[in-house]
Amino acid sequence: MHIHILGICGTFMGGLAALAREAGHRVTGCDAGVYPPMSDQLRALGIELIEGFGAEQLALAPDIFVVGNVVSRARLSDGTPKFPLMEAILDAGARYTSGPQWLAEHVLQGRHVLAVAGTHGKTTTTAMLAWILEQAGLQPGFLIGGVPLNFGVSARLGGGRPFVIEADEYDTAFFDKRSKFVNYRPRTAVLNNLEFDHADIFDSVADIERQFHHLLRTVPTRGRVVSNGGEAALERVLEKGCWSELRRFGPVLADFIAEGAPDDFAVVAHGQPAGRVRWGLTGVHNQNNALAAIAAAEHLGVAPADAAKALGSFLSPRRRMEVRGVEQGVTVYDDFAHHPTAIRTTLDGLRRQLDQQPGERRILAVFEPRSNTMKLGTMAAQLPESLRDADVAFCHTGGLDWDAAAALAPMGERGRAVPAIGPLVQQVVAAARPGDHIVCMSNGSFGGIHDQLLAGLRAKGQVS
Repeated sequence: MHIHILGICGTFMGGLAALAREAGHRVTGCDAGVYPPMSDQLRALGIELIEGFGAEQLALAPDIFVVGNVVSRARLSDGTPKFPLMEAILDAGARYTSGPQWLAEHVLQGRHVLAVAGTHGKTTTTAMLAWILEQAGLQPGFLIGGVPLNFGVSARLGGGRPFVIEADEYDTAFFDKRSKFVNYRPRTAVLNNLEFDHADIFDSVADIERQFHHLLRTVPTRGRVVSNGGEAALERVLEKGCWSELRRFGPVLADFIAEGAPDDFAVVAHGQPAGRVRWGLTGVHNQNNALAAIAAAEHLGVAPADAAKALGSFLSPRRRMEVRGVEQGVTVYDDFAHHPTAIRTTLDGLRRQLDQQPGERRILAVFEPRSNTMKLGTMAAQLPESLRDADVAFCHTGGLDWDAAAALAPMGERGRAVPAIGPLVQQVVAAARPGDHIVCMSNGSFGGIHDQLLAGLRAKGQVS
C-alpha cells in the first residue's frame, strides 16, 4: 500500500509514518515545516518528503491520503486555500482518512492496546509502561509523543501482542472532531489526570470529560481502567459509567499507592507491599506516573514488584527535564511543560530536589506560551502561581495578543516579560550565577534558546 501523509512532520504523524514503513508500506508525505530532526529521521527510513501542501501532489495517486489534524479548510487573506492539496483530494473524490483511524485499522487491530490518557504526563507514563513490558519480555509495540531514551525511537511495531499508545484528547481531524483516543479501542486505559486545556477546541472542562467518557465506553468488560483516585474530574467521568475492571492509584486507600520520597518509594498494591522504585526522577507527578504504569502492566500479568524493579532502569524521554549542558556552574534544562499545572509540577519537583542540597540553588524559569491554549491567554492569570518555585521567571512574549507583563505583575521583580529571543538570552545570561538552574519550558523548539544560553554563559565566563 502507498500512503501519502499530510502533516507528516508532527510528532504523532511522524511516528505513524515510521510504523507504516516498518510494516512494509510505501510512505510519502508533506508538511509546511520539513526540517530536522524529524525530517532526517523520516528520510533515513526511506520516506520521501515534500515541502508544502501543493495540489500537484494529487498526481502521486497513493492508495490513500492520511490527513493530520494540522490540515483544515482554512483560507488565506486573499481567499485561496491554505491547504490546496486537501481541496484537490475532496474535488477528486480521492480516498482519505485520519491518522488515528488509519492506525486503528492497520496497526492496532488484533493487538492488546494500552492507551495512556491525561492532560499531563502522557508521554512519560507511556514510555514507563512500554519499558516495563519490554523488561517483562512482552516485546510491546508503541507510539509515544517523544523519544524515550530506553528505546531511542518514538514508535515501533514490536514483536508481541501489546501495543502501548499515548492517547491524546486533541481532535482527530478537521472532518472528525472526536478526540484521537476514541479511535484506539484500548483493553487497558490509563486516566492520568484531567483539567482544562486545548481552549482552541474545547469550551469547558465538561467538554473534555465527555470525550474521556467516550473513551471509557470503548473499553471491554474484561478490560481495565486505571484512574487517578485524586482527580475529581476523573471521578465525574467514572460516575457517567464504567463497564470494565477499575483500579485506582495515587491517594491513600487506592489500589496502588506510594510510600516514601518520589525518588525512592515503596509500592503498595491492593494493600500489600509490592516492590520498591529507586530512580533518578523527581516530583510527586512522576511517582503517580509510575503507579499508573505499574497498575496497567499488572493487567497483562506483570507483577507489581517486577514492574517496580524495571522502573529502576527507566530513563525519561527527551525534553522532560533533559539537561542540555552545564556552563560556568549553571545547569540548563529543556522541558516540554507548557500548561500552568505542568510548569508548576516541573518546578516543584526541581525545587524539592535542590532543597536537599547544600548552598543556595536558584531556579531561573524561562518559558514560552506557545500552545494554542496559552496563546489565547486563557490561563494567563494562573502563571504567577505556576511559577512560585522560580526565583526569577522570564517570559518570551513574541506573537502574543495578551499582556504577559500584566499577567506576571503579581510576581514583582521576579517576573520579566521579554519580546524577542536575543534580548531574552542576554537577560537570562546576565542574571545567572554559579549554582543556578535554568529551566527552559516550551512545547516547541523555543528558537534554539538552550544552545544560545550555553554559548552566552561560556562567553560570560571567558570575559570574567
